[in-house]
Amino acid sequence: MANIVCSHVDKAYGAVNVIKDFNLEIEDHEFVVFLGPSGCGKSTLLRMIAGLEEISGGAISIAGRTVNDLEPRDRGVAMVFQNYALYPHMTIYDNIAFGLRRMKVEVSEIDRRIKTVAATLGLEPYLARKPTELSGGQQQRVAIARAMIKTPRVFLFDEPLSNLDAKLRNHMRVEIARLHQTLKTTTIYVTHDQLEAMTLADRIVLMKGGAIEQVGTPAEIYERPRTLFVASFIGTPNMNFLEVTARADGQMWLLEGRGQRFRVGRERFDIQEGQALTLGVRPSSLTAAPNQEVRENTLCGVADLIEFHGDNALVSFRVDDKEIGALVPAASQPKRGTTMAFVVVEGGIHVFDRKSGLSVLRGKLG
Repeated sequence: MANIVCSHVDKAYGAVNVIKDFNLEIEDHEFVVFLGPSGCGKSTLLRMIAGLEEISGGAISIAGRTVNDLEPRDRGVAMVFQNYALYPHMTIYDNIAFGLRRMKVEVSEIDRRIKTVAATLGLEPYLARKPTELSGGQQQRVAIARAMIKTPRVFLFDEPLSNLDAKLRNHMRVEIARLHQTLKTTTIYVTHDQLEAMTLADRIVLMKGGAIEQVGTPAEIYERPRTLFVASFIGTPNMNFLEVTARADGQMWLLEGRGQRFRVGRERFDIQEGQALTLGVRPSSLTAAPNQEVRENTLCGVADLIEFHGDNALVSFRVDDKEIGALVPAASQPKRGTTMAFVVVEGGIHVFDRKSGLSVLRGKLG
């Protein structure tokens, strides 16, 4: 059992509080991703769990044992960093074996473990080579092997793919996912890349300013963002936003902007008469209207930028001085200067209180 519990964890550097009353429970075998912009505290939190940073308040427990005062080597964790930190004068075999030799593990046991992890990560042909003879992806696999060989209860990854090119990142991301399925070790993975988070995580912990903004599965966070920040951070292309005001209309709410009207059901949103709101809609939730008549739940404009995305194209146009993006099939992309009308698909509208930034969608959000 290797669950992790962070209870009221704080971290301050002098008068600057970078982690604020952080509370989280991670289940045994769970793959959790800490996601957020640079400076949000995700790497600092990971280093506190690893024992590389002291905590200023609260408690961290691993497998039911409080680890605040334990040395990193006594916590049962292994960490893989953004920089591979391999010894350039050693062979790959010796790099992987280094930690076990310091622990005075028997030579035969070291050899057995290296053969096992090398086979798992496809490193057998490279054990006699030096790190400089390997590609970036191969070196990162060596760093993972060095962590694996200690048979830790917890894996900690700190932006391990940031130094790789896009194709190699995709390949390594798949390898890490398969490795987790095989080992089923409790894993925390830090990244600012939402694609890594969405494809790897059982749950995402989205952070902002040293605090949790939302916790949930990738689908929950994408489909039911708790705040305006979450909605703007998650999703590519970015969500579109318009400022609107609520007006009651029978069993519906009318959300009115400058020249736009959106009609939504009262049972779906907790809205007050006259409330100032921000309406959000993803580019994938806009579909081309059969004609260009202005109507409710429709956005119209002149296409001023077309971005080819392969199967799709992103059409950009301006509404109420806001740039709006809509995804259309590449085969039916319009020409620049074409007047377009897009209807919001049913259920594609997100609404946030303009003052607090909180979603007004009814029901519990993570």
